[in-house]
Amino acid sequence: MPTAEVNGQRIAYDDTGGDGPALIFSHGFLMDRTMFADQVAALSDTYRCITWDERGFGDTPADGPFTYWDSADDAVGLLDHLGIDRAVFIGMSQGGYLSLRAALAHPDRVAGLVLIDSGVHMDDEETLAGYAGMIQHWLSDEPLGEVGQMVAGLILGEPTLMEEWIGIWESRDRSTIAHPAEALLNRDDISDRVSEITCPVLIVHGEQDMAIPIETARKLCADLPDCRGFVAVPGAAHAANMTHPEIVTPAIAEFLAGLT
Repeated sequence: MPTAEVNGQRIAYDDTGGDGPALIFSHGFLMDRTMFADQVAALSDTYRCITWDERGFGDTPADGPFTYWDSADDAVGLLDHLGIDRAVFIGMSQGGYLSLRAALAHPDRVAGLVLIDSGVHMDDEETLAGYAGMIQHWLSDEPLGEVGQMVAGLILGEPTLMEEWIGIWESRDRSTIAHPAEALLNRDDISDRVSEITCPVLIVHGEQDMAIPIETARKLCADLPDCRGFVAVPGAAHAANMTHPEIVTPAIAEFLAGLT
């Protein structure tokens, strides 16, 4: 497993290499770089695929508080480390949050965006309170139990994947999500800056996503200067790329082909 020293952090990543256009995949909260295995397998013959563990997840530590702007800088810093000038940023949920901020802070480095069950929406107080309660339980010594089942259902909604990821979560040091949780709960509102994101964008969203309402994604597509497609995935919850790769991956491939 290679690592890169980026912005004072040790970032774990995988790189398929090659001379093709670069794609950088950014995972969702509680997930890690492996969640894009299906997309990397399908796209790596044509594209250079970089997956990475964001701060506090997988094999990347979180050494202190940070924001999604810092995570955006991490992604761009990883590109610097790999000698890559520009990449298409593909982000699921919080991976989309940081990818959007990369497009704002480093527009010359972002060749396009693929947002999977993500957006610029802000959570209401009830939703934030629910997340805070879940995080408090996650950080306790109690077994994940019903909370783990609820979270796995929210993210995945597919029994085999749910069981697999609950096992992964139980096997890890759950205290590492403390700083990432602060970044999630305290993220800033960038909805008034959507018009500044001028790169091509594809939005993919599960129709059954209970974490981020699909209506917020439709609005984002309408507000973006260059939203080139909106793919609603029937039956999918929050991690549509994992549960429905047969729909999501070809949509991404078609979008990418249109950029060349």
